[in-house]
Amino acid sequence: MARVVIIGGGPGGYEAASAAAQLGGEVTVVDSDGIGGSGVRTDAVPSKTLIATAEVMTEVEEAGELGVRLDDGDDNPANSVRVDLSVVNKRVKALAAAQSEGIERRLDRDKVRIIRGRGRLDGPETVVVGDERLDADVILIATGARPRILKGSEPDGERILTWEQVYELEELPERLIVVGSGVTGAEFASAYDALGSDVVLVSSRDRVLPGEDADAAAVLEDVFKRRGLTVLSKSRAESVKRHGDGVVVTLTDGRTVEGSHALLAVGSLPNTDDMNLVESGVSLTDGGFVQVDRVSRTTARGVYAAGDCTGVLMLASVASMQGRIAMAHALGDAVTPLDQSTVSANVFTAPEIATVGLTQAVVDAGGSTALVVKVPLADNARAKMQGVRDGFVKLFCLPNTGIVVGGVVVAPRASELIHPISLAVAARLTVDQVAQSFTVYPSISGSVAEAARRLHLRN
Repeated sequence: MARVVIIGGGPGGYEAASAAAQLGGEVTVVDSDGIGGSGVRTDAVPSKTLIATAEVMTEVEEAGELGVRLDDGDDNPANSVRVDLSVVNKRVKALAAAQSEGIERRLDRDKVRIIRGRGRLDGPETVVVGDERLDADVILIATGARPRILKGSEPDGERILTWEQVYELEELPERLIVVGSGVTGAEFASAYDALGSDVVLVSSRDRVLPGEDADAAAVLEDVFKRRGLTVLSKSRAESVKRHGDGVVVTLTDGRTVEGSHALLAVGSLPNTDDMNLVESGVSLTDGGFVQVDRVSRTTARGVYAAGDCTGVLMLASVASMQGRIAMAHALGDAVTPLDQSTVSANVFTAPEIATVGLTQAVVDAGGSTALVVKVPLADNARAKMQGVRDGFVKLFCLPNTGIVVGGVVVAPRASELIHPISLAVAARLTVDQVAQSFTVYPSISGSVAEAARRLHLRN
């Protein structure tokens, strides 16, 4: 029976533990932060729970067009609805705790041993936790990442916050300055704007979401501006300081922005310090991330890594897949290496932005000759019924075969709509096969079929 030791209880760790147990391994998980890791306890589950409330507020705000009125006769129902942030955050933390406990029960059923503490390597075959030494045939490093902090802008948990600390707030920030316009910054800016805060988004680039589809980012930025959210583009923050009952963000050009709270969303750092990794043969990048191949192997024999500590598409779904792939490879099961071209991702803003496969940037740079079509949601019957005007479905296909190689969806709950495109990309379906599959009328998903029909290649 192979002895498997997993350092870290996040998505990469707990999914690997279950997979290893199923394959007959003797599994131990070493965890210091609580089973579920940041993905469950402080990141994905909490943030998306908060965003769920924001989604309701967005729907309420837009309900007036659909004829919804409250008893006070106000044409805008949002004027009569407010958010109790203390109740929201209490629910956020309760759901995160419940999810963590559920995962721990699952590991217990799988007979996985859990040790509380920080693990470090003593060579590629031993993990040390406190005074205990664990011999291992297979080691998986799944220690995740933590928020990066601007130098001289240390969070205080009250006014200057990381995304791990916002759930301690009792009252809605009056004026929230979000520093960083990547996925995390855009999601929180969108959410707190919907919840009722005055939001300023500080972006060092010329647009929000610089790593996402440019057309999708343009739609989101237009929505932000229409809703009154302030976007400061080409504005890099130099420092964030507490000032009385508020904060002052100083930009590199000397301008200052004042607010009641500031949220730092300027990237992540891997939790790989003080683990004796390099000394044990595990290579790290200059940024401290663990170097892995497509089956999650590190440079040390028998040592694997998964999740945000590898820097490979920092998504919970990818971490889980990396962990399962690692155990399959290590324990002799059939294994399919990670294929990043089939990974679907979602930005949980309003509207959401979901992507998979080939990107517009690659096409525009001449890296692919793929054909592209974009279908606006404003043309979709169901979208019109729901009062949805912003968004689109975009498909990419190969020019000779019509095989679907990518897609973008910008829409409410795009995270649910991307799945048929993900299936098409993974199964190498053609646009004709997608178009010939029935969709419900009326439905937003009908725009996926419409985009496929527009890409039909005549024989």
